[in-house]
Amino acid sequence: MPRKPSLIAPDWWDYTTLDDDIIPAAARLTPEKMLKLSRPGFKIVFYDTFEEFYLAEALEYINAWRQSTEDNPAGICGPIGPTEQLPLVAQIVNGLNLNIRSAHFWGMDEWHLDGREVPASHPLSFEKADRELCFERIRKELRMPDSHLHFPKADTREYRKSWDSVRCAIMQGGQGDVKHWAFNDPLPRKGKYKAAPPSSAEYRKLATRVVDLHPLTIAQNARTSGGGNIALVPTKAISVGPVETWQAEKVSIWQAGKHDNPFGQRLTTFMISQRIVDTSVPISLLADHPNVQFNFYRGGIGTCEVEMH
Repeated sequence: MPRKPSLIAPDWWDYTTLDDDIIPAAARLTPEKMLKLSRPGFKIVFYDTFEEFYLAEALEYINAWRQSTEDNPAGICGPIGPTEQLPLVAQIVNGLNLNIRSAHFWGMDEWHLDGREVPASHPLSFEKADRELCFERIRKELRMPDSHLHFPKADTREYRKSWDSVRCAIMQGGQGDVKHWAFNDPLPRKGKYKAAPPSSAEYRKLATRVVDLHPLTIAQNARTSGGGNIALVPTKAISVGPVETWQAEKVSIWQAGKHDNPFGQRLTTFMISQRIVDTSVPISLLADHPNVQFNFYRGGIGTCEVEMH
């Protein structure tokens, strides 16, 4: 029997197609109950202030890069969204005179427009943000060479190959309204996936690739990065895939309450803690990763109670 249609975009899979009993169970979670959902392989951490939250995120960069040596290079895969940690990373590297020349960095995604990745001159370019907010602020004698910065391109071969020669100590990410990490969105509801979304085994085979974006993702990025101008946001992107995600020794997701909402933060925490994997909620696949940490700003968790505004 086909699953129910999406309440957001009928031609797509998303969390509104889940079994009815999952939704209210997640919505009932208080922050205290969320914190207790940690289990082996899935750790939940709360931070009481934005300063603690973003400093802890920045320190993951530092701790990953400090593991790197010339004969055993290591790096971190990082997001745009959030970005507040990036200037802190540069400040810490400079303040500690930390030599990170052997270290590596992977950008986890980029916009795709007119058949190729957007250039770094594009106002929404993720590479532009990483460079301007972090790497160009690190003193030249300390920072890694440009060849150690790996940004995804429409031709993904070089980017994918870089994952095979360098150890990824940690992959950071945010969580979007559609419950993705990077741009691992739910798939369209068509063809072989008309009646049911792909299995987790099928989705896990996806590597870095060009993806079509769910309408909810387009609307979110207009809200968070484009002043609400949906026409400004590309409808395709290049995204690191589950294949590379499972090459990372740890996955760390940062939830400040600015990207996904109170319900979304609860839903994915509940699903991963209970090992409920469903590709209509792509980030739920992290239930099968051996080392995942969800980091929350306590003031951004909010409530699922009805409030009229």
